[in-house]
Amino acid sequence: MNHYFTNDYTKKNEKTKEVIIKNTHLKFITDSGTFSKKGLDFGTRSLLENINIEEIKGDVLDFGCGWGPIGIYIKKKTKANVDMCDINIKSIDLAKRNAKINNVKVEVFESNSYQNIKNKYDYIITNPPIRVGKEKLYEILHSSIDHLKENGKMYFVINKNQGAKSIIKDMNEKAKTTLVKKNKGFYIIMSQKY
Repeated sequence: MNHYFTNDYTKKNEKTKEVIIKNTHLKFITDSGTFSKKGLDFGTRSLLENINIEEIKGDVLDFGCGWGPIGIYIKKKTKANVDMCDINIKSIDLAKRNAKINNVKVEVFESNSYQNIKNKYDYIITNPPIRVGKEKLYEILHSSIDHLKENGKMYFVINKNQGAKSIIKDMNEKAKTTLVKKNKGFYIIMSQKY
């Protein structure tokens, strides 16, 4: 069985979704074989609605971008330079198309975890792929800190039932990690590089 964090070659089942995030109207094409094919998921919405958008500037990475809601929203609301990466080729294609639909200029590229990421960022913002398993998830979260500039921040969202409390505790060993907000079982978390 293929997952959205692999390259999936299932047939197309594209749908166009209208999304409103904090009074910002966006339009996205979604498809089978990608994360949250039915539209914007609650975790990603909670993340975007609870980060301080006014502070976001400089260089931003949307890690595991899927069809693009995080990076496209950030670019629409800020003057930041936004890179977006995913392992799933179908997601990458959709993110590029969705950037054009929403009239934003972002860089979208393929990367298996941080393999193709050469830059350092002021912000990394992600709804990480939980289904990869705990070991791979921790590798992704810990490696993200190495790709932040000095005092850089990573914002991410984890469901309480998927180990959010232990992740906060464990991430504190690598970076100053705090709970930003709880929203119906989802924890919006910020880790700042020491």
